[in-house]
Amino acid sequence: MALTIINVVKQNKLLYNAYYYVGNALVRLLKFFLHADPKLIVFNSFGGRRYDDSPKAIYLSMLDDQRFADYRFVWAFVEPDKYSIPRGETIKVDTFSYYKTVLKARVWITNTTMTRALSFKGTKTFYLNTWHGSAIKRIGCDAIGDKTFVSKGSNNTDLYLAQGEYDRRIFSHAFGISPELVKVTGLPRNDELASPDVQSKAYDIKQRLSIPSEKQVILYAPTFREYVKDGTNYALDLPINLSKWKDELGDKYVLLMRAHPAVAALMNIKDNGFVKDVSTYPQLNDLMIVSDVLISDYSSIFFDYSILARPMFCFAYDYNIYQKERGMYFDIRKDLGDEMIDSEDKLLFAIINMNETKRVEASRRFRDKYVEKYGTATREIVELIVKEIQ
Repeated sequence: MALTIINVVKQNKLLYNAYYYVGNALVRLLKFFLHADPKLIVFNSFGGRRYDDSPKAIYLSMLDDQRFADYRFVWAFVEPDKYSIPRGETIKVDTFSYYKTVLKARVWITNTTMTRALSFKGTKTFYLNTWHGSAIKRIGCDAIGDKTFVSKGSNNTDLYLAQGEYDRRIFSHAFGISPELVKVTGLPRNDELASPDVQSKAYDIKQRLSIPSEKQVILYAPTFREYVKDGTNYALDLPINLSKWKDELGDKYVLLMRAHPAVAALMNIKDNGFVKDVSTYPQLNDLMIVSDVLISDYSSIFFDYSILARPMFCFAYDYNIYQKERGMYFDIRKDLGDEMIDSEDKLLFAIINMNETKRVEASRRFRDKYVEKYGTATREIVELIVKEIQ
């Protein structure tokens, strides 16, 4: 996938400085002519690229809440024509309408940022950032490399959400905010993973994905390696031989492949009864719920999946390279006891000879260490927003 224009701007110090100072000046000028709308809430997810994650969970809860019956809901998207939002309006990011709307809004709800690499906020805006997962790799001001983009300006966010004290510590440092601005509620998107009907949901999802009822499911969800490129295009070096995996695991398992959208098209995986490419499947929770086993590397999906207390494997075949290029807060391999799984053969051996009881215990220990709250985040946050805007 070619780098977008905004990514090129953010990666060039001169271009970004020009964008930042000119953009902020124009936004502040526009703000002078606008009046706040006390009944306007604006949402976005992953910078407007999706309709999902914790902002969606909060939004759906608000739709059923009579206290928001007369509120105007607006979702900001990169491609708004692709989405039809129940009771909600859509606008395109980086347009005059976008900046006018967000400056008037009483509440912003996002899992990344609403300010488009600038630094501003509406006069009476409550800015809620749910963020999009606990961090293994370094983020924000802690990230390796040029920090021009992440450190410029002040952080106007009023509240971040976290799954535990680990998140609170990381977010406060990485985003340059007081720990008091990080609230441990769990993530709204993960409430579903803690619901009592998760097993019945798994059965329904299995049928929807045409997975034989007698087969167990492995979800392989490797993290994105943004430093692996072919010129200006992101590249992918798949570290497994799918034919070999089918021979070794095909009698018992179905393999769901979940790659980052930036590299998913490069995999060119053909569904063959054993492997299914679910990279573009819209609901990640469905894939976790239907899976019996998770394989990943340095992804925050480990924190989410641990809520289900199912076996997890850390396939960190390029640990030293990733540590050098991205940096990590801790060695995920040690938490899961997978220091020795650094090759495809070792991973296959571990899966085939898995002690499920020990793997489940390891997942529970991981959850107890990092995910202190889960299951009630949406309700708690909606109540907090109601109190804030009254």
